[in-house]
Amino acid sequence: MSPPLLFEMPGNEALAEALFRHLEVQRGVLNVRRFPDGESAARLLSDPRGRHVVFLATLDRPDPKLVPLVLAMETARDLGAASVGLVAPYLCYMRQDRRFHPGEAVSARIVAGLLSRSIDWLVTVDPHLHRIHEISEIYPVPSTVVHAAPAIADWVCANVQRPLFIGPDAESAQWVEDVARRADAPHVVLEKVRRGDRDVQVSVPDVERWRDHSPVLVDDIISTGRTLVETLRHLRRAGMRPSTCVGVHALFSGDALRALIAADAADIVTCNTIVHETNGIDLSVYIAGAIRAHLPASSAGEAP
Repeated sequence: MSPPLLFEMPGNEALAEALFRHLEVQRGVLNVRRFPDGESAARLLSDPRGRHVVFLATLDRPDPKLVPLVLAMETARDLGAASVGLVAPYLCYMRQDRRFHPGEAVSARIVAGLLSRSIDWLVTVDPHLHRIHEISEIYPVPSTVVHAAPAIADWVCANVQRPLFIGPDAESAQWVEDVARRADAPHVVLEKVRRGDRDVQVSVPDVERWRDHSPVLVDDIISTGRTLVETLRHLRRAGMRPSTCVGVHALFSGDALRALIAADAADIVTCNTIVHETNGIDLSVYIAGAIRAHLPASSAGEAP
């Protein structure tokens, strides 16, 4: 049987190169372009007929990416692909998981339905699950969630002496506890106390107890960075050492990176789910393992 085809959508070349080092797959050639009127065109230059096909597409800033991706995946199915899988290291539209106001679209379920119709399986990295507890609640296809915690723990152990893992809020607790356990290091989760629209206080750990530790702030998504900036400032006022900020997904909207640097972060590092200058933690071996599990036995063995 011919090896699987892996097509990387535009902007995913760096992670694709890393995956090719771990998988025995063939690079699929794909052409994506935009017509003068703004509509998208997708053309598969590698024949998918009878082949297991994988599309790599991280979906940050997703609106311009979704239409070309669906066009390409549906074309692979129409041309006779044996199966179509989607590897979306960052999975979009996960936050709007309920109707907060009358008439609102529940976009998490709508986009999940759109993508699921075109694929046989899904691999993603630490999706932002809140009220949706399992990705299978909205994606009916077989799915694998790759967890970044092992790679983050390894990076921290290699780069930070005597780390104290800190979660900036309750939502980060799941990430911080997992990473700290793997690194065999202590952790604390801070609490926000809101006294008014513009008056928010953040609890700080027992400073004297952790004076000889280096704070490591861990969160799944760094977007505006405001929670991390607020936490950095409170920790510094409490007399703790400069903190390292670690994020899984590097969204960094607006001036988020500049704000974190200005708040005296000792280091800022993210995983390579979204291309960004802060990428320093490679998840390709974990993503490759998840891909391999969805392909028929012996069709995509580990590359030598």
